[in-house]
Amino acid sequence: MTGHVFPESFVWGSATAAYQIEGAATEDGRGTSIWDTYSHTPGRTLNGDTGDVAADHYHRYAEDLGHIADLGLDAYRFSISWPRVQPGGSGAFNRAGLDFYSRLVDGLLERGVRPVATMYHWDLPQELEDAGGWPVRDTALRFQEYAAGIVEALGDRVHTWTTFNEPWCSAYLGYASGVHAPGRTEPAAALAAVHHLNLAHGLAGRVVRELAPAAELSVTLNLHVIRPASDSAADRDAVRRIDALANRAFLGPMLDGAYPADLLADTAAVTDWSFVQTGDEKVIAVPLDVLGVNYYSSTLVRAWDGVSPRSDADGHGKSTATPWVGADNVDFLPQPGPYTAMGWNIDPAAFTELLLRLHREYPGQPLMITENGAAFDDVVEADGTIRDDRRVDYLRRHIAAVAEARAQGADVRGYFVWSLLDNFEWGYGYDRRFGIIRVDYDTQVRTWKQSAHWYQRLAATGKLG
Repeated sequence: MTGHVFPESFVWGSATAAYQIEGAATEDGRGTSIWDTYSHTPGRTLNGDTGDVAADHYHRYAEDLGHIADLGLDAYRFSISWPRVQPGGSGAFNRAGLDFYSRLVDGLLERGVRPVATMYHWDLPQELEDAGGWPVRDTALRFQEYAAGIVEALGDRVHTWTTFNEPWCSAYLGYASGVHAPGRTEPAAALAAVHHLNLAHGLAGRVVRELAPAAELSVTLNLHVIRPASDSAADRDAVRRIDALANRAFLGPMLDGAYPADLLADTAAVTDWSFVQTGDEKVIAVPLDVLGVNYYSSTLVRAWDGVSPRSDADGHGKSTATPWVGADNVDFLPQPGPYTAMGWNIDPAAFTELLLRLHREYPGQPLMITENGAAFDDVVEADGTIRDDRRVDYLRRHIAAVAEARAQGADVRGYFVWSLLDNFEWGYGYDRRFGIIRVDYDTQVRTWKQSAHWYQRLAATGKLG
């Protein structure tokens, strides 16, 4: 689809997350999050890196707003740090934290950029984790109160409220495989976390509907494209099993109003799902104005034969525990390259496939690409330029995949590149760079990469060159 011209109404944006860029971890009344605790625990992150300083966005947000404006973006997706605005996860709100986001939102509006606020991008207040975290129902109720506080503070100035970013990661990587905060490896707790994240989404979504009826409501899911290694019945059943855990555990209650029966059956040996109370699924299924889709790579599975060495090449970090609760009979196979610096395969055709699946199964649901991008080992030339040709090629091919899905009827309304800035990449620390703008972590100097200039032209013209 090179040469394709997107309509003027198509939204071009970029995305970030609070813990990955803000820094100022102990300033102005901010409380401690699970990622503060996790990253300060020896052995949890590469090189012992933490988000204490990150890209120092808390102090440099005005400069970053200038970059957003200069890129010509229509929208900017950021997340609100729960412990910055409500340090303990309950009780009083922190005025200094709320004021920071108020200044950020006003700065975006002054520059003609739509604010897209994510309520939760993985930074649960540590006090709530100490009380049980997402596996306990009370955390969802605390999230409802938090949502009310931030929606009241920022009101209709926020164009789109996104309840959660990738609850799959929060539940399974945080509580099953332990490669994300809080680092627990408890399969039954992970499934309880799935439900309470879903419930919190529904509760917070209804807060938005009540307090900011003019705003759009969204959630962002990292939906998996899962392919079988063969056409055998066993391999196709492996796809079904992983699809239930990865995708339908969230799409089911959020968009269909019920958990899939096969998910409950597959995991019956792990939990009886008694944490799902009568009426919960109705609460979860709050109507969405737009469904956010994050996509980076695809997944290849087969049925494990019970004899061969297990393969766990799922791209979600190495652990002695699996995120795939109740799927011990499934192998995740390595895929042919090329790969990004994350070791993820590059498969834009799967992106089109995913969007068309959503269009087919939920034909009336508008979609937004809320994250897509690539980490590569960028080289700074002698003249200071950063010629990240591989990132430009990745973006061009994946945006062409979006254009192809739109041509076949998918209602995709915009694209947010991940990420605006190089940042703290969770367990990989500062070793992986996703930004279209380079951050020198010693000086905090921002430098546009070739990809930023390319994206600026795309945002200005809508033409995929």
